[in-house]
Amino acid sequence: MKILILGGAGMVGRKLADRLAKDGELGGKPITGLTLYDVVPPEAPAGARFPVACETGDLPADGETDRLVAPKPDVIFHLAAIVSGEAELEFEKGYAINLDGTRNLFESIRKAQYVPRVIFTSSIAVFGAPFPEAIPDEYHLTPLTSYGTQKAIGELLLADYTRKGFLDGIGIRLPTICVRPGKPNKAASGFFSNIIREPLVGKEALLPVSEDVRHWHASPRSAVRFLLHAATIDGGLVGPRRNLAMPGVSVTVGEQIEALGRVAGSDAVALIRREPDELVSSVVAGWPRNFDTRRAIELGFEADRSFDEIIQVHIEDELGGKIG
Repeated sequence: MKILILGGAGMVGRKLADRLAKDGELGGKPITGLTLYDVVPPEAPAGARFPVACETGDLPADGETDRLVAPKPDVIFHLAAIVSGEAELEFEKGYAINLDGTRNLFESIRKAQYVPRVIFTSSIAVFGAPFPEAIPDEYHLTPLTSYGTQKAIGELLLADYTRKGFLDGIGIRLPTICVRPGKPNKAASGFFSNIIREPLVGKEALLPVSEDVRHWHASPRSAVRFLLHAATIDGGLVGPRRNLAMPGVSVTVGEQIEALGRVAGSDAVALIRREPDELVSSVVAGWPRNFDTRRAIELGFEADRSFDEIIQVHIEDELGGKIG
């Protein structure tokens, strides 16, 4: 089985590649080759027992997706995207990567005349306020950001290309992934991770929104589980509605901070400094807060049980199991 990860240098892409290298198989089939692609050089996962190619390029460039699809990978994980805040600030760049790159990929697959499983990482940003108490999969798509609009169009394309038999697509609407390791990125949602990650290592973190902001979260470990399950699930069970909201944990920022206190103590909480940011607050105000994901759960997708568990996952996976 040949696998292609677009966005292979990103946090989730790296963790997915590490898991594939560890397992050596996907859905009971041995992996015979893995290609990691991104705008910056990806790193090959340690210990892979199969060939790994690391490539760089510009996804929407002419002929780029034709080249990537030419080896006919059996499974394509499409994780490549300009993140929310950057897509909002750089309109043309967001549409070039998030929309043109996606459409080009689907067209290259169609022209290659084979039918791979394609896992498209969408976003809960495809929904816009006002919201019901818990958003079901059938709720109308009314994104309030350019990023959400680009992902919503990608979902429609995925469903149509699947309906026509050009590819076998599964779209997963990821919750905000928290706690993200590494340095802050340009995502408007970055503070959700910052206010946990930095205090856990004794650093100050800025909180740009009020503590009553509620949001939907899952850990990086859960994100990898979602992707692997989406790659192997029976498409017949999914049916024509190919895009699914993934399970997660709905908490307020205040509840995040309370969980941090339970896990790491009051000294960690004291490192959070309130510094309101009107732009971030206005963007986050249009994001969904809670979901009814019974369909995804019935199809076997599993997430974290609490925000305390999300913090513990970060401590185990990124801090060697120790705080401080």
